Amino acid sequence: MTAVSAVDERWDDGLIARRAQEQAAAEGHPADEPPAPIGEAYAGTLRPRLDALRELVGLSRTRLDGDTLAEAGRVLDEAAARQRLSARHTVVAIAGPTGSGKSALINALAGVPVSETGLRRPTTANPIACTWSEGAAGLLDRLAIPGRLRRRPLAGGVGDEALQGLVLVDLPDHDSAVTAHRAQVDRVLGLVDAVIWVVDPEKYADAALHERYLRPLAGHAEVTFVVLNQVDRLPGDAAHQVLDDLRRLLDEDGMALGEHGEPGATVLAVSALTGEGVGELRDVLGAFVQGRRAAERRLSADVDAAAARLRPVYVADGHPGLGERSREDFGARLAVAVGARAAGEAAEREWRRGAGRACGTPWLRLWRWYERLRTRGAVVVAEEGCGPEATAPEDELTARQRVEQAVRVVAEEAAHGLPAPWAQAVREAAVRGARGLPEALDELAVSVGAPPAGGRPPRPAWWPAAVLAQAAMTLLQFYGALWLVGQIIGVLEPGLVPPVLIMLAGIVGGPLVEWACAAAARGPARRYGQETERRLREAAAGCGRAMVLDPIAAELMRYREVRERYAHVARGRAEGGGPGAGPGAGPGMGPGAGRAAVVGAVRPGGG
Repeated sequence: MTAVSAVDERWDDGLIARRAQEQAAAEGHPADEPPAPIGEAYAGTLRPRLDALRELVGLSRTRLDGDTLAEAGRVLDEAAARQRLSARHTVVAIAGPTGSGKSALINALAGVPVSETGLRRPTTANPIACTWSEGAAGLLDRLAIPGRLRRRPLAGGVGDEALQGLVLVDLPDHDSAVTAHRAQVDRVLGLVDAVIWVVDPEKYADAALHERYLRPLAGHAEVTFVVLNQVDRLPGDAAHQVLDDLRRLLDEDGMALGEHGEPGATVLAVSALTGEGVGELRDVLGAFVQGRRAAERRLSADVDAAAARLRPVYVADGHPGLGERSREDFGARLAVAVGARAAGEAAEREWRRGAGRACGTPWLRLWRWYERLRTRGAVVVAEEGCGPEATAPEDELTARQRVEQAVRVVAEEAAHGLPAPWAQAVREAAVRGARGLPEALDELAVSVGAPPAGGRPPRPAWWPAAVLAQAAMTLLQFYGALWLVGQIIGVLEPGLVPPVLIMLAGIVGGPLVEWACAAAARGPARRYGQETERRLREAAAGCGRAMVLDPIAAELMRYREVRERYAHVARGRAEGGGPGAGPGAGPGMGPGAGRAAVVGAVRPGGG
């Protein structure tokens, strides 16, 4: 095989290769154009901010709708797409109204008729690109600019080191009567690294320009150039007056101006016809391109705009969350719903009733037994007429309503001050957890409120002695009675006083022992009732915590996590002093973006 020349090492001896070269030449692509280099990783604070924004979107997908996260997703996609393309090229769009001289200006910068000029309006119908160096094919493909609309400057321009890496795109008029032209402008503005707005002395204050583009793009000031063209038409000091008025309007739009060494938009006065100011614009543009930070500045401003748009759904008003008082109040409401106090009082009565049964006189106990037998029929009739069948549903409904009210109150307290999506998530978590809460509380009331094993309340240590004393008083009564009977039937010697005294001692001593036991039982009975109430309160609070408070806490923890991610996104530029600073930022460089304030730092627990 014949050795190929060292100057030309391309494989071009085949039919396929020759056809490929012919097709590339027909489309305006040089056949020997090298591929664009792989983009470098973003430096400074932009990379961690993009990572934080990506995590933020991932954590929020189940809580926020797609429309809310659409802008953040677009910024991430654009950042990834731009990073894969050439990092040594800067794409700058030239935009402006009809007749402002955009095409004449790009021709003056390129030194060659790149874009057609003329009196017919609109003159530019499609974006036209002019590249000062090779390797920008991928960027132009991203802008959907065909090969026939890709230009190169004059030979001398190729050697212009100051503009090496510049890709200049001439856009159609943004105020064109043709809808397709405006759509082209909006599409390309969302993809370029910077933009030069060309205005003339007649339309520099046009409301459509300021309200539709410049005001929403206030946050992109560092990648924005505003050029007052056709100053040759202004006599004397009129050019300075118009330029000062243009700066005033930009300041009212919220766009920072790069004056006195401060970052911001660059405002220049030029004349593409006479060349006045074109050299200064070329120098400023060359320094901007050689810095190779336009893409990062643009994306940083996009992140600022996305953070500003997301602020209402992440930044809370005040200090949301559940305090200790809210938790205690929720437990108290559940205790009321489960009837903890009533259960404690019932346990206390049961304890005292047991003390009365154990320490009461036998005669009183027999009387009580008789009363129970006599009144049993009436109780049965009452239970059949208005018993559990009639009252239970109403009681159950009342308890359920109290539980639902307690859940609503604690959910509202936890959601107070939260952004709407997260407040709704907290309420839904509380409702889901409360679905089986009334039934669980009913089970607790039965299990915790019931007496311990054996079916009897615990008894104090003095209880056996009291029972023994009451038994002794009963024996004294029997003993005295038997003594008297023995005397009556003549078995024993007559003597009325001793047996009567013994019987009186037993008769009086029995009630005294019962009264003493009742008095002594008040303290233990009260403590037993309080312990029952406490156990039921703690059980109800624990059940409510597990079923309602813990899910609410999980949602609040998730919100704190995404808020922390949002703080990284919003703080990045403020902490790092990064690019794109400005008093306002739109969601992109396209029109219709809402004006956004610079996002401040997010304090933990507050907005």
